Amino acid sequence: MIYKIRIILDANEDIFRDIEIESNNSMEEFHNAIAQSFGFLGNEMASFYTCDDDWKQDEEIALFDMSESGSDVRLMNETRLEDVLNQNTPKLIYVYDFLNMWTFFVELADIVKNEPGISYPNMLFSFGELPESPPEKKFESENTAIDFDDTFDNYEDLDFDENWN
Repeated sequence: MIYKIRIILDANEDIFRDIEIESNNSMEEFHNAIAQSFGFLGNEMASFYTCDDDWKQDEEIALFDMSESGSDVRLMNETRLEDVLNQNTPKLIYVYDFLNMWTFFVELADIVKNEPGISYPNMLFSFGELPESPPEKKFESENTAIDFDDTFDNYEDLDFDENWN
């Protein structure tokens, strides 16, 4: 089967690519198709993250296992696209280049049959130019009542023994 997928840059302006890719491709092949479609060299670290309908990030699928203990991180080259992205879970988050944090929303648009004569992955549509640098992220705290600058000025109010050494 062929997945038709829209990849949208997390930015104020509309920048996206529509790609067709075989559902049995690895997540690494999908990563390469995305990187190529946006003009990246593909030589930076990247990860996919499963997410819910509200784009709340969940499990990581990494390009490489960078942990020292050889943890249970799912790897792109060992994971098929169809095992992660389907009609029940049609969304992923893709992060390319952890120093710059290019962040993309990935959404399954349609599932169709292979068409003879077309090689996959296939870019269907490209809209918008990638900016010179990634859009800035604004991180919001769930508890906005905490003033971290004030916390260090008034550390006597914190519940710990300062002579713990």
